[in-house]
Amino acid sequence: MHADAELFHRAPSNPLLTAADWPYPINSVFNPGAALHNGDTVIVARVEDRRGISHLTVARSNNGRTGWVVAPKPLIADDPTDHRSCWGVEDPRVTYVPELKGYVIAYTAYGPGGPCVALALTEDFQSVEHLGVAMPPEDKNASLLPRRVGGEFVLFHRPVSTVGARADIWLSKSADLHSWTTPEPVLQARSGPWWDATRIGMGPPPIETPHGWLALYHGVKQMVATSIYRVGMVLLDLDDPTRVLRRTPSWVLGPDAEYERVGDVPNVVFPTGMVHDEERDELRVYYGSADLTVSMASARMSEVVDYLVSLPPENE
Repeated sequence: MHADAELFHRAPSNPLLTAADWPYPINSVFNPGAALHNGDTVIVARVEDRRGISHLTVARSNNGRTGWVVAPKPLIADDPTDHRSCWGVEDPRVTYVPELKGYVIAYTAYGPGGPCVALALTEDFQSVEHLGVAMPPEDKNASLLPRRVGGEFVLFHRPVSTVGARADIWLSKSADLHSWTTPEPVLQARSGPWWDATRIGMGPPPIETPHGWLALYHGVKQMVATSIYRVGMVLLDLDDPTRVLRRTPSWVLGPDAEYERVGDVPNVVFPTGMVHDEERDELRVYYGSADLTVSMASARMSEVVDYLVSLPPENE
């Protein structure tokens, strides 16, 4: 497949969810985690209320495109008594972990000390068990692999304190989801005029393929008057996820539609949810559009993997 070929196609029903779909007054809904559960597509969306503080609310659809049913109350909300989350909870990623027989929600908790990474476990998306803060401030963009690698859980994240002013993708490991190792580098923003040269962050939880972990990431380019958020892909080694096997030179999805270009933060496509419908060979990516609405783009999983494998290997 040619590098300029369009792998992903926007859902005709985009944006899938807007503030008007909510059962209570909100400002915006965006950056959703996603999972398949009991035949439904479930998203855990970031919802910004009219104070400006975010919480996480569940919506369900039987086809992943239309007919969304929004829960009447948040699944995870800000805690005024907790200095780590009194300013809200944001940007969830959802991973089904067979070992735990449940879904781990990795999200950003926000307070006066800055953003930090917190984890919660749910079996039914109706109640959660809080696992606590996994990464102290300043840290965000956390995404958990669905199984252990080398006997340990693997969490991708972006620890600003570790890298000074740079903001890249790192990973840490844990035997118990509570104590985590010192971050190891995975992927850096490119230098120069590239589309992902300003900063990058991991997107949805990577999906295991025979060729490696398929991962999406967001890349930012700083322009004179605005930042542009786009989506790229990488293939990571199954046994050593710090090893990048392939990386797309071009973005595979960027702000093009009006609902991606115009919003609370213009020119943003921010991928946080991804599900693989194996029967249909379909990969569905759920993303925040312009920090205002939830949208989706789909591709054939086989075509995505074939394209990544066709790329030249990353330099060792």
